[in-house]
Amino acid sequence: MTDAASLADRVREGELRLHELEAHADADTAAEARRLLVESQSGASLDAVGNYGFPAEAAESAIENMVGAIQVPMGVAGPVSVDGGSVSGEKYLPLATTEGALLASVNRGCSVINSAGGATARVLKSGMTRAPVFRVADVAEAEALVSWTRDNFAALKEAAEETTNHGELLDVTPYVVGNSVYLRFRYDTKDAMGMNMATIATEAASGVVEEETSASLVALSGNLCTDKKPAAINAVEGRGRSVTADVRIPREVVEERLHTTPEAVAELNTRKNLVGSAKAASLGFNAHVANVVAAMFLATGQDEAQVVEGANAITTAEVQDGDLYVSVSIASLEVGTVGGGTKLPTQSEGLDILGVSGGGDPAGSNADALAECIAVGSLAGELSLLSALASRHLSSAHAELGR
Repeated sequence: MTDAASLADRVREGELRLHELEAHADADTAAEARRLLVESQSGASLDAVGNYGFPAEAAESAIENMVGAIQVPMGVAGPVSVDGGSVSGEKYLPLATTEGALLASVNRGCSVINSAGGATARVLKSGMTRAPVFRVADVAEAEALVSWTRDNFAALKEAAEETTNHGELLDVTPYVVGNSVYLRFRYDTKDAMGMNMATIATEAASGVVEEETSASLVALSGNLCTDKKPAAINAVEGRGRSVTADVRIPREVVEERLHTTPEAVAELNTRKNLVGSAKAASLGFNAHVANVVAAMFLATGQDEAQVVEGANAITTAEVQDGDLYVSVSIASLEVGTVGGGTKLPTQSEGLDILGVSGGGDPAGSNADALAECIAVGSLAGELSLLSALASRHLSSAHAELGR
């Protein structure tokens, strides 16, 4: 077996490239060789990075040129009672973060939600999108392509679904800008987040478009999907899971546990999350949903860049018969429980905490359950932060926790 030092020497001599090392040694030795190279070039010590808790081979589908692993502290909030369409009962919520006080804040929100009898959550819409852009001669050809697409959905569906055992093409929505035509394909990807599935299926369907029309494919992604970028289309039409969680908290619980009033929280939410966000032209009308989405994404092996879309959320708060009603609606939460980073041993354990690792029965139910848990965690985080602001305890809480 080739040792790490020998592999590193062969890279220095130009005999091998960094990405070729796994063909000449096991994955852990290849990672060690890269660490040696980086340490010698940079002067840095990678002892901590090299001290990871799973075989490097387990990460081969998740990363290239591996040198080790970054270990982000993970904690749990809860348990919190969730009444969802795909999950029910008390759940601990795994969150991985380096932001002090975040876990404490979400944990407080979970405790208050439990005092109110738990939160309700539902996935209201589901579908992963990919939107290729086609070039046509003029607007007349653009209109012809739009008409053809609507008349030939069955042919597009057949071509797309031949590439996958699980994905289902739900619809294709055309958009025209001059001589550019964008076709936004939307798929039911079951328990997978489904970006790769949607891309491969859309490539096959785009081939049918080129064969049967005068349109030419310019790019398989025309940015109308929209992936990993702030986009109003995701806020309106959704992407991944569109999920909402809510809770009604009795006045006495708000006053005793959160040290404020329903009226103060509702006014704060209106002036901060709604009016303030509108003035800023923000696509996220919330306090810090991205915090919980990011922390639960890291803990459960989701694509962390898709926190951009996951923060596309609206928080509402109002007084109902003297009590406080709070909701969080996340328009485009892109999650899965199979594939990608969910296969990593530590992230798989995060999913196990929620009881949603792997494929669900029926298919798609585990990913729905994960979305509902993230929505309830976001609700807890919003409730706690809004109450801290309303009671003017935010800075003192951070100071008390030594942040």
